[in-house]
Amino acid sequence: MGTVHDAAAERMRLVLGDDHGIFLDALASVLRQHGYDVAAVARSAGEMIAQVRQQRPDACLVDRADPDAIGEASQAATVIVLSADSDPQAAQRALDAGAAGYLHQSRGIEVLVAALERILNGEQVVDVPGGPDRRPPAATHADILAAALTQRERECLGLLVAGLDTTAMMAELGVSRTTVRTHLQAVLSKLDVHSRLEAASLAVRHNLVEAHEATPAARPATALRAVS
Repeated sequence: MGTVHDAAAERMRLVLGDDHGIFLDALASVLRQHGYDVAAVARSAGEMIAQVRQQRPDACLVDRADPDAIGEASQAATVIVLSADSDPQAAQRALDAGAAGYLHQSRGIEVLVAALERILNGEQVVDVPGGPDRRPPAATHADILAAALTQRERECLGLLVAGLDTTAMMAELGVSRTTVRTHLQAVLSKLDVHSRLEAASLAVRHNLVEAHEATPAARPATALRAVS
């Protein structure tokens, strides 16, 4: 995904609220890459409301359709719910509480960026699976987490999918054992997984790496297996 520095985005100040810290940090990172000013991230409803009052953002993105929190936050900012709940009734309750938009998390960052522009131009946007604004999903929760990976970390993830162990990665990348381990630890942390096999399995399930990234040069990819 390329970095976008849109003039409208650069004027847009955001506060993010989510109980899931890793997802929240990854989303903040991706939005900043798109030119948004992420003024604060909050990990509770109370903290989110306090940050909205302090920062006075253009919009506040929240992950739960809590009517009380939405109602309070909407007094100081435009509220957009970015939820994993695809129930149209949940979307309606959020709108009734004061939200200006409701998007399912599977819609991905590109749909979110487009929705931000529409909502801050006065539109009301509801985009959930099966809803009237349905579009092909641009990304999943896993895609947003993976967007925080550096290019070298993504290469390491591709090599994990290809079945390479640490020694083989050293040879493939031309770096030291310590460097490989550092990159792999970053991959595990950013993807919120606990093992290399779990990271590789997540990448396979969600197509986080392209075929060429998972295949070392001049050699076909091996079957996915546990790596040391």
